[in-house]
This record gives sequence, structure tokens and C-alpha cells, in this order.
Amino acid sequence: MNIRTQVIHGGHQVDPRTGAVNMPIYQTTTFKQTELGGGAKWEYTRSENPTRASLEELIASLEHGTAGFAFSSGMSAIHAVMSTLSAGDHILLADDVYGGTFRLVNSILARLDITYDQVDMADLSAVTSALKPNTKMIFLETPTNPLLKLADIQDLSLIAHKHQATLAVDNTFATPYNQVPLDLGADFVIHSGTKYIGGHSDVLSGFVVTNDDRHSAEIKHLQMSIGATLGASDSYLVLRSLKTFALRMRAHNDNAQTLFNWLQTQSQVAKIYYPGDASSAQYAIAQKQMQGGFGGMISIELQAGLDVKKFVESLKIFTLAESLGGVESLVEVPAVMTHASIPADIRHEHGITDELIRISVGIEDSQDLIEDFQQGLAQL
Repeated sequence: MNIRTQVIHGGHQVDPRTGAVNMPIYQTTTFKQTELGGGAKWEYTRSENPTRASLEELIASLEHGTAGFAFSSGMSAIHAVMSTLSAGDHILLADDVYGGTFRLVNSILARLDITYDQVDMADLSAVTSALKPNTKMIFLETPTNPLLKLADIQDLSLIAHKHQATLAVDNTFATPYNQVPLDLGADFVIHSGTKYIGGHSDVLSGFVVTNDDRHSAEIKHLQMSIGATLGASDSYLVLRSLKTFALRMRAHNDNAQTLFNWLQTQSQVAKIYYPGDASSAQYAIAQKQMQGGFGGMISIELQAGLDVKKFVESLKIFTLAESLGGVESLVEVPAVMTHASIPADIRHEHGITDELIRISVGIEDSQDLIEDFQQGLAQL
């Protein structure tokens, strides 16, 4: 089934009780049980809720998994996957991993004697060299946040499994429209559903998808035990948003490609990071594992001496704000916004400069977006 059809008819989106074509909001904390100890499917909303279950079934189908789990945020989804580890285990992280993920590992999991190292996931020999006897997970983003570096999911899955480790892929930037990590050997796929899955900047959510029964049972246990589940109302909002997901992603992809082509002609732009850059060394990986397009994210660095602050504050259509993946276009400066929790020396070591600007390209008219950037650059 094509994803444009799947987001509307996939999963279990029709209410089985009434036939309503939109799954209702089951705004209840508990359910009547017809017999004592009868093993009713619906008992308590933290463990199961019909609205959330419908969403979980749909997200699992989009990622070609057998089980999906909805959480209250992307970070709670990441926390659940990392909670499959035990004291004494070691994680390999991407070298420019999202600041919130770094904070979780560096300041929270470290208290539990879970250690980590960061490595360039595009360098397979470096990944292999960084493995330790106690490495139990390789955790990556591809494309990464904010440098949009790509890693070969299939090759990394082979490395992880040879080492008896799991491979967890944060697929937030690519989305299942452009990339399906489980098909390439990943064990866990993670999303901040706040971004493209929700797509309207109005609901926090996170997802984990797997196609392994053992991993599924473990995530389900963690979801219920930790309790960071997605509420019924928010589950409904995401279900609603997913109906237009494929249409939105096509627009994000097209607009980002158009803006990238224009940015290449601008002398004030020193460097552009974009997975669809055919001149990039990583383009072969993009062609290998991405389909449909290259996503809606671009990062740029202005020429040395240009005023980054003045530029981002002068934009009219692009909003200066954190987050990404909404229908509206956003810009942010990672060094002082999303990645501020990472120490400056580590940021700089991994290429996250103070001049870096991350762009989330929305679904507005592409010419309007270009003209907004044009007037912003003209003021420098």
C-alpha cells in the first residue's frame, strides 16, 4: 500500500463500536471489567487506551514494524529505548547528536553507570574501533541534528549485530516517508512525533517502533512502568495530522530542494548542509537509503564576519524558534538554542559553530521563502 493511502487507511482508524471514520477520543482513565481477573484488553489508560492503540498501530505500519509505542515526547521515547540498557553498559552515540539526547546520556544515565562515547557514524572503521566489550547499543540519527550528516544504517546494523548490540535509529528528520530503518536492519526506530509526524506545532509526542517480539515486550513493560504515555486527546491530534502526512512531506521535500538550489547561488552563504547535495561525499548514502526526497531540513553557515543574529531576527516568514517539522518555516541557531546544553568545546569539536543556522523548511510557497531569505541577506 502506498504511504499516501496508508496514512489514511492503515492501522485501525475506524471506531469498531460505532463505525466512526475518525477514531474517537476515549477520554477515560479506567474501564469496566466484566469478570474478575478475566484479562480484559482495556483496564487502565496508562497501559492501554483505544485512541492511543489506534495511533500505535498506524505508526508501526508506517515504519514496517510489528509494534509501535506512543510516548508523551520524543525524549521519553529515547529514554525508554535507552532504559533497555543496564548498569555497566556502554552506548555509542553520533558525534553531533541532538542536545537533549546528549543531556540524557551525559547527566542522567551516567548516574546509573551507563557510559558512552561519541563517534562519526559515517566512518565505519571509527565505529568499529570505538566498540567496547560492554557496548550494547549504537544510537544514531541520520540525518543528524543539526549538521545533517548521514550514516549507512544497513552497514551499522551489521556491525552492531556482530557485536551483539542493538541499533537504535532516531528517524525524526527523515520520517518514514523518506526512510525506513527497520527494513535496513535497525532494531528500534524512534521519533519525536512533535516534529513531522504531528506537523502542526501543536502537540508533543514520541514513538518507538520495533519488529522484534522480545524488544516489543520490553518497550511495552517500560512504557507501562515509567508511565510517560501519550494521552488520548494528544493521540487523536496526531492521528488527525497523519492523514495529511504524505502530502506535507512531499511539500517539505520539494521546498527544501528549491531553497537549497537557490542558496547555492548566494555569495553570503559559506557552507550548506543538505542530504540532497549531489556534490557531497555522503550523497551515495542518501541515494541508497532515502526515497521520496531528502527531507525538509537545511543548515547553513554565513560567511565569516556576517551578523547571524541580525539575519535570523530580520526574517519575516521564517520564525525564529526551536523545534522543526511543522507546516511553518523556522530558523534557529543551535549553539545558543537547541544544542546549548552541549559544552562549547564539544560543540566546536564536532562542527557545531556559533555561526551555524538550522532551517526547517515549511510548506509555504517556495518563492515567498526565497524572497524572505533574499531580503534578510540583503541587510547584512
